[in-house]
Amino acid sequence: MARARIPDGEGLHAVANARGGDAEKPVVATAVRYTLQHLAEVAPGHTVEVRVPPFAAIQCIEGPRHTRGTPPNVVETDARTWLALASGDLSWRDALAGGTVHASGSRADLTPVLPLRLPGESGR
Repeated sequence: MARARIPDGEGLHAVANARGGDAEKPVVATAVRYTLQHLAEVAPGHTVEVRVPPFAAIQCIEGPRHTRGTPPNVVETDARTWLALASGDLSWRDALAGGTVHASGSRADLTPVLPLRLPGESGR
């Protein structure tokens, strides 16, 4: 059963509050889930699994579908790093170089879809 969609107003509020780094766990959880939800909408597919434990994991990016076992293309990071990547506060290259993102597989580069352009945000 699919998780309920987080409304834009609730998600954007959580993202704004969580970006400061000192938000409570439920706010961070909502922000992470909302940004991953948005990523899955702007880059639909099943080729890359993006994991932000303990909050959520999604599959995205068009290409070969993964169905069993460990996915061949995985991105895993913590909530603070993910929110910084999603918002443009941290570049993909810097996150990889700093070891805060672990990416495996030939399609596990999220540079083309980051930072996310969330609803209501002006161009970057």
